[in-house]
Amino acid sequence: MNVEIINIGDELLIGQVINTNAAWMAEQLNLAGFRVYQVTVISDSRQHILHALAEAVQRAEIVLISGGIGPTKDDITKHTLCEYFNSRLVFNEDAYRDVEALFARRGYPVTELNRQQAELPENCTGIPNKLGTARGMWFEQDRPAGGKTIFVSMPGVPFEMKAMLTGYVIPKLKQIYKTPFIFHKTILTQGVGESFLAAQIEAWENALPSNIKLAYLPQPGVVRLRLSGEGLNKAALHLQISSAVLKLQELIPDLIFGYDDETLEMIVGHHLKEKKATLATAESCTGGTIAQLITSVPGSSAYFKGSVVAYSNEIKEQILGVSAESLEKYGAVSKEVVKEMAISMQSRFNVDYAIATSGVSGPDGGTPEKPVGTVWIAIASPGEVVAMHYLFGDSRERNIRRTALQALNLLRKKLVNQG
Repeated sequence: MNVEIINIGDELLIGQVINTNAAWMAEQLNLAGFRVYQVTVISDSRQHILHALAEAVQRAEIVLISGGIGPTKDDITKHTLCEYFNSRLVFNEDAYRDVEALFARRGYPVTELNRQQAELPENCTGIPNKLGTARGMWFEQDRPAGGKTIFVSMPGVPFEMKAMLTGYVIPKLKQIYKTPFIFHKTILTQGVGESFLAAQIEAWENALPSNIKLAYLPQPGVVRLRLSGEGLNKAALHLQISSAVLKLQELIPDLIFGYDDETLEMIVGHHLKEKKATLATAESCTGGTIAQLITSVPGSSAYFKGSVVAYSNEIKEQILGVSAESLEKYGAVSKEVVKEMAISMQSRFNVDYAIATSGVSGPDGGTPEKPVGTVWIAIASPGEVVAMHYLFGDSRERNIRRTALQALNLLRKKLVNQG
């Protein structure tokens, strides 16, 4: 069942407002078994709206529209829909009572502009809006190839649209159309890039059932693998995807760190809490990014004691006690220095675990021996300290992000392996 989303608003096209409505609508529709075929963003222009509607009916059975049905002069969607569906606006008493009740709750009189919100196209079915004045509008039109296309116009205000879509539109569409169950499972991996990961799991991917598709969703430091399954039997579909995930776990156990909406900082925090262990960080090239990630998790004060951003050699020496000899002999970006940083944090902050980072983030500062992207990460844990060397890319922002995530994943593995 193909769905097209049409978002109307000049503010979306000039970058003034981010089109979050489309992403949220698509997610809700997909979970309900409806396939979003296209998202179209258009201006507050009569001709543009008419053209978009005429095109949408050629390719979609359901067209969902948001935006342009407010009370001001730039809100022209309702009038344009009347033109497209050869209709006229008529006063709707039920809609007006809702407008009156809304303004009474807010302590304001109903203005003429707000009274006009109760005018709806004669040939539509009005959709109640308990959170605003603009009713939704449900139209049906014969398709050129047979059957009908359903058009639904909703407010562009996100909280009004969301309530209308989940409370009325999707339930009514589900009554009309029998849709399959759709289930997504996301596997989170860290440690190798997309192409290397694809090569490792090629045979597993090729063996997936035809109703389950795999998508690679890479971002700096992490590759998300999304399994999307479709079927008429919900329990059987969940079993299929669970079986595929178990096989993948056996294939790449060292690369998988979590699932769905989990993050490395959440998982690390969970393990630290379980162990009643504490953590501190000494950051040079990451500039406090690791500490920021850790403290973004509610309750992190239970296990995170603090951080030192030791960007200069002076701070490494004076605050962390890194030896001047090590800095002179090996340089700040070295195994020796990063290990000293981690050991110092572990001791001075009296924590069980410490992370230290030092590297050349770029775009400047690289040498033939230590090019941009060179990074050392050390993890100090009870009884040992280990340091790992990495060579990332030439993008400063990506290098910082990848280093922070790599450090968290090293700590995660350490926490898991130490029981």
